[in-house]
Order: sequence, then structure tokens, then C-alpha cells
Amino acid sequence: MSSVKPKLLVVELWGLGDLIIGTPFLQAAGQRYEVTLLAKPYAVDLQQRFWPDVRVVPFVAPWTAFKHKYRLYAWPWWRMLRLLNAVAVERFDFGLSARRGADGGGDPRDHLLLLLAGAKTRLGFPHLGSGLILAKPVVQPEPQAHRYENWRVMARALGFDMPPRESLALPHSHPAGEILVHTGAGQSVRVWPLERYRGLVAWLRRKHYRVQVACDPDQRDWWLASGEPDVATPRTVAELLVLTDRAGAFIGNDSGPGHLAAFCGVPTFTLFGPQVSEWFAPLHPASEWLEGKACPYRPCSDYCRFSVPCCMTNSSEEEVCALVASFVARTLPAGKHG
Repeated sequence: MSSVKPKLLVVELWGLGDLIIGTPFLQAAGQRYEVTLLAKPYAVDLQQRFWPDVRVVPFVAPWTAFKHKYRLYAWPWWRMLRLLNAVAVERFDFGLSARRGADGGGDPRDHLLLLLAGAKTRLGFPHLGSGLILAKPVVQPEPQAHRYENWRVMARALGFDMPPRESLALPHSHPAGEILVHTGAGQSVRVWPLERYRGLVAWLRRKHYRVQVACDPDQRDWWLASGEPDVATPRTVAELLVLTDRAGAFIGNDSGPGHLAAFCGVPTFTLFGPQVSEWFAPLHPASEWLEGKACPYRPCSDYCRFSVPCCMTNSSEEEVCALVASFVARTLPAGKHG
């Protein structure tokens, strides 16, 4: 008679990139635990592709909004209460949040959710007194460690090991595929200027590379007006996966699409801005990046103090083209990109 797996609740309420960085943990934990993931609705598309055995409970936490996150009168209190009651009846043996900020502390809001959800053993990085909620402390990674290390720490606390980031087994991409250039990002301060992307795309095409431009919905009209009639505007993770699956390389901002492409086996070139590569570099071992330019407030969590984000705008088109030239030469086989 097979033993019953213990129940594990994982809270990851933030961006697509955060979920991708946590995907190796979800895959490994699913072999040992009955895993429920509390995450934004696009986690359903990721579930179908990467962790089909994980149960997803969609939840858009009001405090994850970029602006006006603490207008408490506008929070969906009744809906949140019903969701917590539905989760609590599962009687989870373990619950965890691997979120950790620049100061090394975790997210007390996540920890409170674990308590209200009734998880017996609660794991996280204590912050602002939330250690009283957590069942036991976990050894924190070094402050400059990649966010993937947070999940490795949680795995060890649950009794299993995960490989180093450099040793992750990822699928192989299509080296003869097109270059997917995605110009969107979760926040505008992470977007390299569109006119420079247009110059980069033109340069790649002059070098006889096949390029598919993709963008966020609010950028679509700009690209159409700039003479890019075939610009793709994926509105779901499923639509984004269709583009990623035929790509041989990816170029874009520090954003969810880049993390998704990397985990699908596509080498990526990332233009970083307010965040730093030590924390958020895509997981593909062949991925490369340009660090955001110097700013006294960097990393700034996307709340820029200036009229334009100098960390992005001070990266010139010429500099990026030179770096991308080396990247695609290493990534795409000669003579197969035309």
C-alpha cells in the first residue's frame, strides 16, 4: 500500500519570472509532496507545461499591485476570506514562502497567509517580527545570492536537495530558429527605449537573421506605426510559449518572457535596468546580459526617482548591438539563420 504524501502549500504571488525561478523547486517537491500553489492566474498555463501534478489556486493579492496597493477599502475582503477558508480545509502539513527582499528579510504578508491557511509547519525568511509566525528558522543565502538559492534553502528545510543553478537540466532549443525580440516588461522603468530596439532589429535583419518582434499590448501601436506589421502581442503565457518554442535565441528586458524562454531552453540576452543580474539572471547557462548603468539608488525595485531611468537609457544602441553580435554568433549556427 503506497504511503500518502504530506501536503505542502507554496505561496508565490508575484511575477512570471519569480514563478519560473521557483519552477525547479515545484518540480522536485511534486515528487515528494502533494503540492498546492497559491499564485497569479497565469500559473495555470505554467502548470500545464512544467508541473502538471501541482494544484494551482489562482489569487491576485491586492498588495502586489504596483500603485495604490494599500487602499484597504478596495481590497476584495470577502473573496479573500472565502479563498482562505477553502485552502484551510486542506490541512497542510507544511507551508512556505521563498520570497526574500534586498535586505534579506522575507515577506510578512506571505507568512500571515500561511498562518491563516492553517499550515502546521511554516517556513520562510523572518522579517519585521514574522519569525513568531514561522515554525523554525532557515539558514538564509548570502545577500547577493541569486533568487534561485532561496528555493534551494527551502528544499533543504523540507529534506531534499536541488542542483546548483549551473547544473539545471533544461530542454534544448532550436538553434536554427528565429530570434525572438520581446520589448515589454512588467514596469516601464525596465524597458530599453523602443526606438533603440527598432535599430537593433534592423541591424539583425541586415545581418540576415530572422527576427520575430513581440511586445506588450501598450506597445503594439508604436511598433505598427514604426513599420512592423507582424509584431506579435502575446496576452497569455500560452501564447508566449508558442513564440518561445520556435525561437533559437531571445533578446529582451529583465522580464517574465525572458525567464520563460530561458527555462524552455532558449539562450537569452537580457538588458538589465533597476535590478541586478546576481539576483535575477535567467536560469539558462548560456544566457548573457548587459548590466544596468550606474545609479546611486540601484537596485530600486522599479520606483525610479528620475524622469527617465538612466540605468536603461544610458545603454546605447551601439553598445547593445556589439554585445548582441557576439551573443548570436555563439548561439546560432553560422549559415542557418538566413
